[in-house]
Amino acid sequence: MKPKAGVGLTSALVVLTLTTGMIEAVSFLVLGPTFTAVQTGNILFLAFALIGAAKLSPAAAGVSLAGFVVGAVAGSLFGAYVDVHGRRWFVPGLTIEALLLGCGGLVAWRVRPGEPGGPVTGHHLLVIALVAAAMGVRNVTTMRVQVPDVPTTVSTRPLTALLGGLVPAADRRIGSGLRTQGRRFVSVGAMFAGGLLGAWLLHEGLRPAVLLLVPAASALLLGVVFRAMPRRRAWEPD
Repeated sequence: MKPKAGVGLTSALVVLTLTTGMIEAVSFLVLGPTFTAVQTGNILFLAFALIGAAKLSPAAAGVSLAGFVVGAVAGSLFGAYVDVHGRRWFVPGLTIEALLLGCGGLVAWRVRPGEPGGPVTGHHLLVIALVAAAMGVRNVTTMRVQVPDVPTTVSTRPLTALLGGLVPAADRRIGSGLRTQGRRFVSVGAMFAGGLLGAWLLHEGLRPAVLLLVPAASALLLGVVFRAMPRRRAWEPD
């Protein structure tokens, strides 16, 4: 059974979108520069790094891509396994993501903010791998719930739909309306706000580890909330 895109589920995905901005602030400004959630940008970083582009690490981009692939494949297999046994998969998916992010945060405790393009150490690569794997799991989890315009790890599609919906003669397949447009606006705004908050906190000297532990705690808390709700009201498959 597909979950319904109610206010609770949509709000949860908006929170995850906010944390994506925070995670990518750490990934780009501290660990790489690379991306761990927005793999479109990371694939391009890998391509640029392979021809020797300045301040880009092919190791960081490659490890991020590999970690994401492992997370996405494992998340898909796990979701399919849980489905076969007729159990809920949304809460366990959030829990696995939280554990991976938490492990990444613990490893990152020895990593301090520095200038983008600095030396990439083994600790950097391990954190990148763990966070990227968590983002792979998240992408599978959020893709399965299929809440329109809130993909949690990219903003291109909701931004395009938001702009397209402003056109009076917009294609009906794009959709419009106050609620739909509001969801798109909030999705894009949450990504921006998360990135802004993450960059500001790093600028103020907050440890990258703490900034990763916040998304981990957020995912875990969302899982606890959904777990505590009655089965028929948890906005997720039975």
